[in-house]
Amino acid sequence: MGNGEVYAEGFAYSLGDRRMRVRESAALGLLVSDPEDLEAAGFGWHHTSSPHLSSYDLAREAVSTLVKNTGDVDADAIVYATCLPLNGNCGEPETWRKTGDVKHLMDFPGSRLQADFGLDDAVVVGINQQACTSMIGSLRLARALLLSEPDWRRVLCVTADRFPEGSRYEQAYNPISDGGAACLVGREPRGVRLKAFHQLTNGGLAQADDDETVGSYFAYTHRLVRETLDRAGLAAADLDWVVTQNTHEKAWRILARLLGIAEHKIWFPSLHEVGHVISGDNIINLRMLLDSGRLVPGQKILTVMAGFGLNWQAAVLEAV
Repeated sequence: MGNGEVYAEGFAYSLGDRRMRVRESAALGLLVSDPEDLEAAGFGWHHTSSPHLSSYDLAREAVSTLVKNTGDVDADAIVYATCLPLNGNCGEPETWRKTGDVKHLMDFPGSRLQADFGLDDAVVVGINQQACTSMIGSLRLARALLLSEPDWRRVLCVTADRFPEGSRYEQAYNPISDGGAACLVGREPRGVRLKAFHQLTNGGLAQADDDETVGSYFAYTHRLVRETLDRAGLAAADLDWVVTQNTHEKAWRILARLLGIAEHKIWFPSLHEVGHVISGDNIINLRMLLDSGRLVPGQKILTVMAGFGLNWQAAVLEAV
């Protein structure tokens, strides 16, 4: 098991093929809020999918980009995370309705990914009850798997979701983008070290409406961050970056003051371009931080996500 250290690298993502202005989507009835309010919150564009583009297509595109970033994607396991359970099946529900054969509800995208990328020896694990927090959950599970399987070298973490046709593309006052994200978790000291994780779940708010979701966001995120830092043995002042999900740009200004974190450390530059990419925001923003050249070895990063369920997850990372 080596020194017990686990790292993540090769962060990659994909987006729906239709790039749309918030105002355009509002005019088409895809949003709930006034576009002026969403623009004031920092949102400008989001990405939806053509009918032919599936959530699995988004996953495959993200992994293909990951291969370009790292040179290969060889792994002992695949952790495939979806926010919407329906995206955990590539089969046609209509075929099940016609035949009554439930195998058409079990055409698993993780298994397809294994076959398409030639990962013949990789086992597949699915996550589908952590909503938008599921990519952080997949990193946590990948770390645990590597620490418990001394012969394993790497785990491929993937998330992908697209809203079904006819959906509105807004949740809790955030315009949504279809998209996927991927990274490799392994033992080689590259990318970022996975130092600590934490999760909170309140099942009593499983069907919370938008206002109830927003109302719980600040209290639970504040608690999540404090408890995550305690797990990592850090104080808020020790953080160099906070890589957040894409939500109202003023939300983290408020949280930064409550937590004692300098506002210039908050990082979510993709907000205006992509809106909220379901479970992919953290990976997209982390990719942009790495590409910016501003991340220095040894710096500490907190990444945070909230999602329905209701779930909150966070991770502390360290640049290597």
